[in-house]
Amino acid sequence: MIINKLLTALMLLIALFSIIVAASTFKISKTSKLHQLNTQHLKYVIQLNDLIASNPNVIPDTEALKNIVQKIKAQPQECIEQSGSIDLFIMRLINTESIITICKKDVKLADELIKKITLFEQGKVTSANMIANLNQSSDRFKANSIEFIKPVDKLSDFILKTSTTSIIILSVVFFLIAFAISKAISNVVVSMQKTSNELLLSEEKLQLSSRVFRDTHEGIMITDAQQLIVDVNPAFTDITGYTHDEIIGQSPKILSSGKQSTQFYAQMWNSITQHGHWRGEVWNRTKQGKLYSELLNISSLTNNSGAVTHYVAVFSDITSIKKQQDKLNLMAHYDVLTKLPNRALFIDRFHQSIAHSKRTGFQLAVCFLDLDDFKPVNDNYGHEAGDRLLVEVADRIMGCIREEDTVSRQGGDEFAILLNDIETTSQYEVTMQRIHQVLAQPYFIDGVQHIITASSGITLYPTDNGDIDTLLRHADHAMYQSKLSGKHRSQLYSPDSDQRIIQKHLQLEEIEQALVQREFQLYYQPKVNMVTGKVFGAEALIRWFHPEKGLIPPLDFLPYIDGTPLESKIGEWVINEALHQLEDWQQQGIAIEVSVNISSNHLLSSSFFTVLEKCLAEHPSVDAKCLQLEILESSALGDINAITKIIETCQNLLGVSASLDDFGTGYSSLTHLRSLPVNTIKIDQSFVRDMLDDPSDYSIIDGVISLSKSFNRNVIAEGVETTKHGLLLILMGCEQAQGYGIAKPMPATDLCHWLDSYLPNKQWLICGTTNLNMKEKSLEIFKLITSQWQESIRAKVEATPNNVKPWPILDSTACHCGNWIRLKTQEQLFARGSMLRLENVHDEIHAIALEIQRKYQSGDIKTARADLSVLALAFGVMNNAIESLNT
Repeated sequence: MIINKLLTALMLLIALFSIIVAASTFKISKTSKLHQLNTQHLKYVIQLNDLIASNPNVIPDTEALKNIVQKIKAQPQECIEQSGSIDLFIMRLINTESIITICKKDVKLADELIKKITLFEQGKVTSANMIANLNQSSDRFKANSIEFIKPVDKLSDFILKTSTTSIIILSVVFFLIAFAISKAISNVVVSMQKTSNELLLSEEKLQLSSRVFRDTHEGIMITDAQQLIVDVNPAFTDITGYTHDEIIGQSPKILSSGKQSTQFYAQMWNSITQHGHWRGEVWNRTKQGKLYSELLNISSLTNNSGAVTHYVAVFSDITSIKKQQDKLNLMAHYDVLTKLPNRALFIDRFHQSIAHSKRTGFQLAVCFLDLDDFKPVNDNYGHEAGDRLLVEVADRIMGCIREEDTVSRQGGDEFAILLNDIETTSQYEVTMQRIHQVLAQPYFIDGVQHIITASSGITLYPTDNGDIDTLLRHADHAMYQSKLSGKHRSQLYSPDSDQRIIQKHLQLEEIEQALVQREFQLYYQPKVNMVTGKVFGAEALIRWFHPEKGLIPPLDFLPYIDGTPLESKIGEWVINEALHQLEDWQQQGIAIEVSVNISSNHLLSSSFFTVLEKCLAEHPSVDAKCLQLEILESSALGDINAITKIIETCQNLLGVSASLDDFGTGYSSLTHLRSLPVNTIKIDQSFVRDMLDDPSDYSIIDGVISLSKSFNRNVIAEGVETTKHGLLLILMGCEQAQGYGIAKPMPATDLCHWLDSYLPNKQWLICGTTNLNMKEKSLEIFKLITSQWQESIRAKVEATPNNVKPWPILDSTACHCGNWIRLKTQEQLFARGSMLRLENVHDEIHAIALEIQRKYQSGDIKTARADLSVLALAFGVMNNAIESLNT
């Protein structure tokens, strides 16, 4: 590169020189004249210096010199043409550039002259002083001038003597010779440079290959022709766990996991032999024994004669990818909970089974199975317990079928089964009977025993020839017939089972006709504040008065309209009727709130807000705040975001209020309590009904009340049937209630009379207005649950033996009182000694109760009833112990 640059510079200099010489020829006349003038001036300057040095009197005065300087500056060209005058000398003295040019070989002299002239022009020195100073350097000035003039003279003479044509020819010849020489040298240099570049490129490629081998994340293994490892890269050691020294000289078989067969490796090497490469997935094992999956590429390297010299294996660890694929495959084709095939995989298996049935001529049994009474497990023991039960159900079914059969979870507690190669009717009957027997065995979850059964329906292909949806629907129809027949059985599909569908359509038509004929009526159940005794509202409940069948309870017709357009129609009718009644009551001076139940389908319908707005507009005298929308918590299990938006819109734009009904029965109660913008939480009656007997129900209600207060929600309990229920709720912090203990649902006309005659419960009023501290409230609660337990065991013993009323909880650690004692002991609310005394009395009471139960169940009912007096004495002792806690 440097040589090239030098040659290029040389050529440019030669060319430049030639051009300068040629140009000089064309300008020779002008140059000669200028040269002569310059030469004459220079010589004259020297002579003047000598003359001034010998005759100082010739020098004009300072003012004259300044005038001359100004003249030279104003008309320099005229001054140059003047000769033999002191003006030329002065001009030469002040022309700094000319002085520097003449004195290139003596920069110091030029610098001195410039400084002196500058001082002269500024008037700081006189002309006499300046000339005197110049005399000191005249010799140097003279010598430099003469030395500069000589080579210029010679060059000028040469140029003048040489013809223009000769100079041009000489310049061209000289340029061509120089160009040829430089071109030859350039070719040699280019060749050398090319060789050097190739060597550098080869070295860079080697360095790049080394870096790729060293830094790549893919493992690389190189073996010789005998398949012994000769080299590996760092990624190989990271993946396999073997160090470089440990693996060199070993066979790749050291990595074998045993998951691939001998046939697999034979096919792999056959491909490498025939094609020179192989690619695929292999499971290998690390030094530590851990399995890993790799995407492997093997290539063979050959020499010039075609013989294999090495094998190169490049692989990536794809274990995490395989695990993710397995996870995605499981999610796409299997039920996450039970790990059974989901509907998508079930349909694929169905098509395979259909093809198999056509080939073999055997029948295919399509079964649909639904668990009986599964919902109470979820409701009473929680969603987690229900899930664990479903997992065990799936395992039990899998244990009853063959490998070629398929069981799939369709959703909830529904399962579908494919039984292949059915030759006789008894074959599928035996299998289904075995499944039913296995599923009916007890389930133990967290120490609690659960008994559930299953109902199933079956249809046979190709006798019942249809697609998967048709066959499943027919099997589902047959399953429904099993439930109608008493559950815990199996039913083969027949066209007659479609009568249920026909019956449903007829029922829907009858309900719709009843709506047209105005056979529906709203009943109203009062809501009261137990502490103040005020009636603040009523819940509107639909009733059907059939002209022939009389009063039809809601549960006998509402399930039929679930999810149908008729559901929204009836919902709209209820809203309009409730508003009409509110308007009528307001005219009578009755100002109460009315709540209406809204289903999720109705709430999410596109017309809900519009219809509600229209209904309110038709009753302008009704304050929208008096209308409350009761939304079932089970309804909110759907699209909670959409439901939230609708409720907020109705509250903000229309002014209505909202409550969450049957709270605690769903699976996401806390989510609903936090997200749904409801004004009131309604505790479901299933918890209130047994709160005096069941410590679990009591704890749920206690939690709901606390959460409602934390989220600034009103709370109301439904299902209050006795004074004790109300007292316990008041002590727990719930003041609003409705239930049979207050009033049953009644027609609107009866409600007016009831309001006139209603007397608040005195015990509730006293309890609500009495100021009790925490200890006193706790003791009152204990007295209530103790009294309830005593009355329950007395009622059971005094009832006839065939009475199905259950026994109260007789386990002293699991009963309501035992639970209270344990909690208060932990809270250290009462003295330790008093609590121990109460606990001992409590254990004694349970011992007496267990003995009474034993005698009663053994048939000695008379003695059991006589022992109730002993139990009463024990309760007297307990009452004393309770009183001691309050001291």
